[in-house]
Amino acid sequence: MAKITAAEVNKLRKSTGAGMMDCKNALVEAEGDFDKAIEILRKKGQKVAAKRADRDSSEGAVIAKVNDDKTQGVIISLNCETDFVAKNDNFVALAKQFATIALNHDSKEDFLNADFGGMTVAEKLIEQTGVIGEKLEIQAFEKVSGPFVGSYIHAGNKIATLTVLSANVEGAEVVAKDVAMQAAAMNPIALDEGGIDASIIEKEIEIAKDQLRQEGKPEAMLDKIAQGKIKRFFKDNTLVNQLFIKDSKQTVAQYVKTIGDVTVTDFRRVALS
Repeated sequence: MAKITAAEVNKLRKSTGAGMMDCKNALVEAEGDFDKAIEILRKKGQKVAAKRADRDSSEGAVIAKVNDDKTQGVIISLNCETDFVAKNDNFVALAKQFATIALNHDSKEDFLNADFGGMTVAEKLIEQTGVIGEKLEIQAFEKVSGPFVGSYIHAGNKIATLTVLSANVEGAEVVAKDVAMQAAAMNPIALDEGGIDASIIEKEIEIAKDQLRQEGKPEAMLDKIAQGKIKRFFKDNTLVNQLFIKDSKQTVAQYVKTIGDVTVTDFRRVALS
């Protein structure tokens, strides 16, 4: 039997993230062959992944990452089964590594096929499933780009947001983050009125009319009153029309204008379900 040194075990552990005993056992089985030991650990991950494929992975870490020149941003969610794993420092570090890689890819499919230390991201997920013993998967992948991109990650890595401003001007970083915090806290369903599907608006109008009928309002007045309620619906549910949480005397759109002729052009919000 090949003699396995502590240095070899440590090297495999750093390369794969697997536990010390798992690494030692894999090296023993591989008779000291490093590459074969990695393959053994991957196969173990595949077996565990197959057994846990139907498990619910509703916990995890949601990470937002922006490139150095603030023109692109990405959000990914690395999901697992338990909050205990989600709070582990190594798990969060892995999620951040994935987010850094995701910045260079425009789709979830391309990202999953990207290189991660000699294997693909998808293969790394399987490997770490074997290491951690829980189902791991990338559930969310959201990418934005624009003149200035800001981000925010809520404490505990449960919610992350990205916002895009129409210009990179002085104060953009603070404003973009403030708007990202707004999106995280207030969960708007769209950027503005134009982003809301017509079917949702029709449904809200019908709900408003039904409520008004129950209140005894005359049928002839329903359309006019319902339109007023829809305006309120837009104010509550579209990002730029919401009252700014740090100063309720102005809307988000008005707050953004305090740094110049700037608008919010896009946003993304990902939260663990």
